[in-house]
Amino acid sequence: MTAGGPEPIAEGPGRTGERPEPTGERSLGPAERRILEQYLSHLRIERGLSANTLSAYRRDLTRYLADLARREVDPTAVDPQQLGAWLQSVRTGADGGSALSAASAARSLAAVRGLHSFLDAERVSTTGDPSRLVPSPALPRRLPHPLSIDQVEALIDAAGRPGTGRDATERALRDRALLEVLYGLGARISEATGLDLDDIDPQERAAVLRGKGDKHRVLPVGRFALAALEAYRTRGRPALAARGSGSPAVFLGSRGTRLTRQAAWQVVRSAAEAAELTDLPEPISPHTLRHSYATHLLHGGADVRSVQELLGHASVTTTQLYTQVTVDTLRETHAGAHPRAR
Repeated sequence: MTAGGPEPIAEGPGRTGERPEPTGERSLGPAERRILEQYLSHLRIERGLSANTLSAYRRDLTRYLADLARREVDPTAVDPQQLGAWLQSVRTGADGGSALSAASAARSLAAVRGLHSFLDAERVSTTGDPSRLVPSPALPRRLPHPLSIDQVEALIDAAGRPGTGRDATERALRDRALLEVLYGLGARISEATGLDLDDIDPQERAAVLRGKGDKHRVLPVGRFALAALEAYRTRGRPALAARGSGSPAVFLGSRGTRLTRQAAWQVVRSAAEAAELTDLPEPISPHTLRHSYATHLLHGGADVRSVQELLGHASVTTTQLYTQVTVDTLRETHAGAHPRAR
């Protein structure tokens, strides 16, 4: 391959104005495939990234490398202008894929930056790391929308009400325990579904969560979560486990295997519908409970560094997003109550 100059983003490889063909792994040549697999192996072995994270990297980098192949640009000789042209193309969908929002484009650029940093460190790039000179798309300021304590309680209560069909009671016990873990520990959905029986110590009132990059953290477990987990473990899980082959997972699906992330998402959605919590600024998701956990801790007087450790954030900057939520709430209270704030 040869490094070519930037091409007009809206034009395809042939006739002017023609959209390029959709890109995918079948569009990669041997060189691009080799680079992709080498980098993903590095992420898996050296950095210990999870299968879900690796899948996201593969998707973003395949789209990027396929676009370079279409334009006959060598991945080891990309310049900042060519990288900027690619970023513009994914924002509009001119590369043949769907148009990306600023947040999704920034995520893709982060994956591409990691790739070019790797190629530079391996001394195979002839242009260094071109991504250093390409700014990320400007992102709108977006604050999380936490639930109130009453809304959280309504959501958990709704999850614990048995429905109809086979194993209705067992599934209700499981679903209540799952939501208690998501809110009571501030767990990510992958951390909750990844829990094994040995990860929970009722005597110590603690649990081990496996976070991003296979990092472990030990968290205290409150009495509500412990009670829900014990009720599920003794009265719900045995019936589900009888259909499987001895999975160590805490949360099991109808076949006795580990509950999937998709199924856990559906549990939260169904509970939100049952609790009639659908008329909110944004749909309730498992991460909504994590947002609520952090916000309620800060409202209760926890310091931001402690909340950072509990959430497993690598940087306190991420956690400080929640402090802005509490400041906004105080500002609204002040504006509505103080005679000289109006």
